[in-house]
Amino acid sequence: MKAWTLVLAFVAGCGGASTVARPDTPSDVSGVWLEDGLASWYGARFAGKPTASREPFDPNALTAAHRKLRLGTWIEVMRVETGARVVVRVNDRGPYHGDRILDLSRAAAERLGMLREGVVRVKLRVVR
Repeated sequence: MKAWTLVLAFVAGCGGASTVARPDTPSDVSGVWLEDGLASWYGARFAGKPTASREPFDPNALTAAHRKLRLGTWIEVMRVETGARVVVRVNDRGPYHGDRILDLSRAAAERLGMLREGVVRVKLRVVR
């Protein structure tokens, strides 16, 4: 009983320590700009191939690949240069190229106006 009292006292005394943002727990970070980095996109070449969520990749869907966020997490992606935004669902793992933080479907990349550039700086945050 005494041990639980000590644990509860410690947790109560930590205040904001329990709200540390971790990419693998989206509910803890909803609404906060979580990451800032480079995003790329992938398209028709991967159409129909299974994603990490086991659904076939659809370049026309608003989806993304992220290394750590829980599959099924909805994130808002903002292109830093223009302020263009899109909400996508994480359904795959990646990217596995360099220092990129996100791979977007072609449809999502089109909404951000990044088809020509291929790689742009973005911020992302969990929306649900």
